[in-house]
Amino acid sequence: MTVHSSDIDGGTSGGERTGALADIGVIGGSGFYSFLDDVTEVTVETPYGPPSDSLFIGEVAGRRVAFLPRHGRSHHLPPHRINYRANLWALASVGVTQVLGPCAVGGLRAEYGPGTLLVPDQLVDRTKSRVQSFYDGEPLPDGTVSNVVHMTFADPYCPAGRAVAVKTAAAGGWEAVDGGTLVVIEGPRFSTRAESVWHASQGWSVVGMTGHPEAVLARELGLCYTSLTLVTDLDAGAETGDGVSHEEVLKVFAANVGRLRTVLFDVVGALPAAQDRECLCTRALDGLDTGLAAPSRTS
Repeated sequence: MTVHSSDIDGGTSGGERTGALADIGVIGGSGFYSFLDDVTEVTVETPYGPPSDSLFIGEVAGRRVAFLPRHGRSHHLPPHRINYRANLWALASVGVTQVLGPCAVGGLRAEYGPGTLLVPDQLVDRTKSRVQSFYDGEPLPDGTVSNVVHMTFADPYCPAGRAVAVKTAAAGGWEAVDGGTLVVIEGPRFSTRAESVWHASQGWSVVGMTGHPEAVLARELGLCYTSLTLVTDLDAGAETGDGVSHEEVLKVFAANVGRLRTVLFDVVGALPAAQDRECLCTRALDGLDTGLAAPSRTS
């Protein structure tokens, strides 16, 4: 099934999506949806090129959810080569209004060891080469040109989504760290010890390679974005061994993916309905002339 970004009637901002295929998006690996009984694979075409993979749409907790493998189903895309704009545009194209972005991170404090779940409230961008705006004044293939827009981003994550995630995780027996700063590096290499020590000295909490520009692109489309970070290791400057390895990260993530999936699905069921959203995310585009019709508003 192929969907063009003009195939969904978006309705009004924050309201019902006529013809929407999903209301909630989850950007993560195939482990979050592969066991579902009834999943529809949807190929979405966007003005920004192909997203990381097809969308996989299924039902969780009575909600329609679009799952998108961030690195592709075969994990062939490193963090700096992900087409973040296409990913967020594709999700909005099928009606998504709220996005959950789970990701693996390194802990920058000794108390944030492997297995820690942290729901950040702040973000620091240390990436170098990623396109991080829809509103850059560059023409699209159809000749449409966006205006240059400066988006308010003081609070990068949806406050309503964050509150739901923290409360839901605690109710399920996994006490999450409520708040903290996620610093996003370019990757795909891990930090040097000096970089890790510097990150920690700034008071930042965890370090990862994804999550930005996902959050700002979601904001630019008026979507809610909530990050759930799973600590898989202590970052190089927070420990005294040989430094983190790819194998170590995969091992810890695999050991925790089951309970992370449980928390995610519980959060999906607890998020507000699209028409009941009252957070700052829904007002992000108020008073702005972007020059583009967002996919969720295209008839």
